[in-house]
Amino acid sequence: MLHSVPDIDNSEALTERQQAVLDAALRLLVEEGDNLTMTAVARRASCSKETLYKWFGDRDGLLTATVQWQASKVRVAPVDRKGLDLNSLTASLERFASDWLRVISSDTSIALNRVAVGHAGSGKDDLGAIVLENGRFALARRLKPVLEAGQQAGLLDFDDAETAFRTFFGLVARDVQIRLLLGDRLELTEAAIRDDAARATQQFLALYRSRTGGANNRPQGPGAG
Repeated sequence: MLHSVPDIDNSEALTERQQAVLDAALRLLVEEGDNLTMTAVARRASCSKETLYKWFGDRDGLLTATVQWQASKVRVAPVDRKGLDLNSLTASLERFASDWLRVISSDTSIALNRVAVGHAGSGKDDLGAIVLENGRFALARRLKPVLEAGQQAGLLDFDDAETAFRTFFGLVARDVQIRLLLGDRLELTEAAIRDDAARATQQFLALYRSRTGGANNRPQGPGAG
């Protein structure tokens, strides 16, 4: 059973102290994997277990908040539905892709996902479900409104937002995450991340860009044609 914790998709919902506690929990996951305990987190974060229970409920609640905190680093640039054009849509998609590549290539995400995969179906705890619900599924809930805004503006053409999201997610991820999880020493530089994000966005637009849109469907600026 998943435990309910405050929704922290928006990192502003957390105090600096709570953010520091969750960062401590992430560092412990990197160092110790499954051995994460409320006692260990309290010790590392220099706070009491009572405070942790008050904020997060229990270990599963802490894990949920930790996953949400990590996922919150993947930002979705807000779009103006009325004035949305191809440039602003492209910028929003590229920012999402860049953030996601930075997050999945971090030591903390790799460690978190390895533990979650190891626990999946084991009956140990709900970490696998927690990572799915507050990681991948939460990201879909945040990005699909942007895709739907693009559809409403005549920029994108798709029948199902979930299918469109999965396509974009796959174009961004490729085999990067599985290679990292399996120990490949794949180094993603900032330049490589930017290039990969732009490539994935352009490939997505090649698949889903509307061919019947109006003025908002034409790129603006240097090189536009």
